[in-house]
Parts: sequence; C-alpha cells; structure tokens
Amino acid sequence: MILQTIWFILVAVLLAGYVVLDGFDLGVGLWYLFGGEKDRRAMLAAIGPVWDGNEVWLLTGAGALFAAFPHVYATVFSGFYLAMMLVVFALIFRGVAVEFRNKVASPAWRRFWDAAFAVGSSLTALLLGVALGNILRGLPMDAGRNVTGSFFSLLNPYALLIGVAGFGVVAAHGALYLAIRTQGDLRRRALRWAGRAVVAEAVLLALAAAATALLDIRLLRNYNAVPVLWVVPAAAGAVVALLVVACRRGQAGRAFVLSAATIVALWALAGVALYPDLVPAAGDGAASLTIANASSTQRTLTIMLIVALAGMPIVIGYQAWLYWTFRRPVEQRDDTAY
Repeated sequence: MILQTIWFILVAVLLAGYVVLDGFDLGVGLWYLFGGEKDRRAMLAAIGPVWDGNEVWLLTGAGALFAAFPHVYATVFSGFYLAMMLVVFALIFRGVAVEFRNKVASPAWRRFWDAAFAVGSSLTALLLGVALGNILRGLPMDAGRNVTGSFFSLLNPYALLIGVAGFGVVAAHGALYLAIRTQGDLRRRALRWAGRAVVAEAVLLALAAAATALLDIRLLRNYNAVPVLWVVPAAAGAVVALLVVACRRGQAGRAFVLSAATIVALWALAGVALYPDLVPAAGDGAASLTIANASSTQRTLTIMLIVALAGMPIVIGYQAWLYWTFRRPVEQRDDTAY
C-alpha cells in the first residue's frame, strides 16, 4: 500500500499544480470580455508565454492516473465521457483563440475568437469543478464498477455547487494574476474584480463545506478517525480569511500567493476526505475504486516513481525559469501582436 499511497499523493500534486497554474489563465478568460481591445491584448500578453505550459500539468496528471490507477481512468473517463469531451473542445477552442485572434485584421474575426476564449475558459472551469463535486458525492456504479448515471445526472445540485465554488476560486485567482502582471487602469480594475470574487469565493466555499458535511458523513470519516487531521480544514479556512484581508488591503502579490495556497489547501482537504477511495460509489461503498483495487502492479508503480523523481525536477525547474523570465508587468500596446 506504500507505493499506492505515494502515487495517490503524486497524482493529487500534479492535479493541484494544474489548478494553481492553469487556474489563473482560465480565470483571466473569465474576465476577458470585461475589457476593451487594449485590455484584451494586455490580458493575452500576460498569459501568452506560459498558458500552454500550464496545461502540461493536466496532461501529466491524466497520464499518471492512467498508468498508476488504470481502472479509475477507465471508469471516470467513460462515466464522464460527454463532460470530458466538452472540456477537451473548450480547451482546444481557447488555445486556438489565443493563437488565431490577431491573424486577421477583422473586428468580427476577433470578436468570434474573443468569445471562444471566454466561453472555453468558463466552461472548463465550471465542468472540472462539477466533476470534482461528483467524485466527492460518489458516483452510481454497478457491480462491474461502471458508472450507470447519465450526463444530466452529473448536473446534480451538490456537484453544481462545487462547480460554482470552483468557478469563484478560479475567477479570483485570474483577477489577482492580472493585478500583478498588468499596469494602470487595468490593474486597478483587476484588483476590484479580485475583491468581489474573493468575497463570493469565501461565501461559496462556506456553503460547499456545509453541504459536504450534510451530504455524506463518509467524507468526514478520516477526520473523525484521526482528529489531528482537522488541522487541514482549519488551515484552509485560515488561508481564505487571510486572502480576503489581503485583497481588501490591495496587496496583490500576497493575495495571489494566498490564492494559490487556498487551492492547494482545498485540494488537500478533498484528498484527505477521499483517501483511500479514488472514486467512491454512491450508496454501496463496496463498489468503490480504491488505491488497493484500482492500482497497477508494484513493478509498474516502482518504474513510474523512478521516472517521476528524475523528470519532475526538470519540469519544475524549467517552469520556474519561465515565470522568472516573464515576471515583469506587461505593457498595453496599440499594435495587434500580443
């Protein structure tokens, strides 16, 4: 169980890294249509050097999930097939929009790709949150551990609440990124957006916490079994409170770091609640996919761990260099190139 637990943590880290990094450029997309032409160019310039590298974390996390826990990959991706295809198309459209919007000197052309970028970003943020909500809630599965629900059954009130809360987290994260990477009037408006989004985030997270406690006591079993683990939700609440204070004081840099810490804390909160389950089954806990019954062989997990320990420092080092290189605020320009 040691290797399975290590890979449970590593997959969680990879997915948390995706939410922290791609979360802010998804968040930029949520605010994208609130700006004029010069604002939009500045927004794209702020994320231009890094957005595609951020999405690598999602691909790596999905690949690690496939290799380490293939049964989970099969169950989740088949059960969420339509939702995942919508996410894939949303990611494709937002990526193409970044590259294509300035290729033709036509206002209609730009408006189309601007809308594609905003809708693709919003749909991705919402649907990934809804997927997490369904995992926490538990999926209806048969004896063969196949998901029996439909796409519309995934749109249940609890999952939608988690999706909207996640939407709020991403919106605040993106606004704070704009506040530290832009200048002038756009920066001032980004700080206002962040202030409002952070308050909404705090309210939505409180509602999600209350709904989670009322929904299924199984999500509290680890916390009740090991009381010291309650430090995780306590830390998450404290970080959110500090985030609200930093936003009210206009401390953009500190608030962005706290926003990233909030995402990590929330991800840890969910991971502790789920362990050792990977995909809980609604109703019948015996049908759940766990780190024990869904993992690859010990040999596979060992080889993967060696490769991960060798490769992850290189990826992290490269991305750290990239962010350091493009750390300065962008300038608003009148030309068409971002």
